[in-house]
Amino acid sequence: MNFYLKNSLQHFFSCVVLLSSFAQAAEEKRTLNLPPAMELNYAIKANIRGLILDGQGTIQWAGNRDAYKLFFETRAALAGSLLLESSEGKIDQFGFAPDVFTLKRFRKEATSIVFDRQAGQVQFVGDVPPHQLQGGEQDRLSVLWQLLSVARTTPARFKPGSKWSFPVLGQRNSEVWSFQVLETQRIRTPLGEYNVLHVVRLAPEHSGSQQMDIWLAPSLEWFPVKLRISEENGDYIEQSIESLNKK
Repeated sequence: MNFYLKNSLQHFFSCVVLLSSFAQAAEEKRTLNLPPAMELNYAIKANIRGLILDGQGTIQWAGNRDAYKLFFETRAALAGSLLLESSEGKIDQFGFAPDVFTLKRFRKEATSIVFDRQAGQVQFVGDVPPHQLQGGEQDRLSVLWQLLSVARTTPARFKPGSKWSFPVLGQRNSEVWSFQVLETQRIRTPLGEYNVLHVVRLAPEHSGSQQMDIWLAPSLEWFPVKLRISEENGDYIEQSIESLNKK
């Protein structure tokens, strides 16, 4: 077979598989058990470009059956803001339905994507074809709250060995994020010791995607008491819960 034709066919079938997986992840409708409004404060340890940093992190969450707002920031004393994400939107039959997602990384300009529900699409940053909305798409922040809300809704199914997939839109592409529940652990945090479920994002190898480890505490409304976001280049941000304040 002609080399270029073979490569084109392989690329075509890879796209078909990706679209099929994306559609399957988007199809499931959910009625979520949302957690109460809360401000979560974390102690941060980070390695950014070889620089070891300590700092603080905050997640602000508020939502009801109609709408939600999420804000996430990590800061270090010497470097300032390391990562800032915000997501707001509605709650629909699929769960979280973002309207706007904004991302600001260390020493980079902020970027936003808009989920245009009226047009039924998301326009990515740059010269990239828009994504046609099918229902159930998350952004990189709302997917965490979709995950823990699913755990709150179906705790009997959220057990070691179970896998959960969600369609996620970033600034320039769409992916299916798959999570696996690994094991029950007891971990120590600045707020105390908790029994948790350790969940990992199963990022494709050499994809350039973030690795995410999440420790959810059922006794604390299933909120994440520990998070670790790792990059392929060795950068990471790890945060452990210090306090919770009801809003």
